[in-house]
Amino acid sequence: MAKNDKTYFEGIADGLKTLGVGLKTTLKEYFTPKSTEQYPENRKTTLHISPRFRGRLVFKRDENGAYKCTACTMCEKICPNDTIKITSHMETNPETGRKKRALDEYAYDLGDCMFCELCVNACNFDAIEFTNDFEQAVFNRSNLLLRLDKEVYDGGSLPNIVKDGGAPLTIGKFNTKTK
Repeated sequence: MAKNDKTYFEGIADGLKTLGVGLKTTLKEYFTPKSTEQYPENRKTTLHISPRFRGRLVFKRDENGAYKCTACTMCEKICPNDTIKITSHMETNPETGRKKRALDEYAYDLGDCMFCELCVNACNFDAIEFTNDFEQAVFNRSNLLLRLDKEVYDGGSLPNIVKDGGAPLTIGKFNTKTK
């Protein structure tokens, strides 16, 4: 038997040993219970969303449904990505004769937003807030351009989960039940 024959068979043995280690790892992983979030099946039962999650910018409305925005443009000025575009005009109040800004359009581009919350912190009138609504996937990018003054946000696709955060969070345990 030559020296090359011994290294040839050692190479085959090493290959079989590596194959055995890989198969052992695969079989071990196959029979281990999984801890995967069953989304979207569990989104109404066991899904937990952090209340501080920033998912979407919306106008706050009063009990009459009117928004609080005064078109001061502070949020537009502080936005690092130019995500917010405010169009306004000056109008005179007939009772007092004083001029003030009136909001024409509040455009918010969800696709460009980096969710830094600087706009919410800059708003002196508490007119905008981030909700924890996370389902924002669309097929057309133009659908991410939102007109906050024209829409009335009612909780998105999962209104109860967005308001209360969904299922309670258990540290170290995944919510794996489906329904």
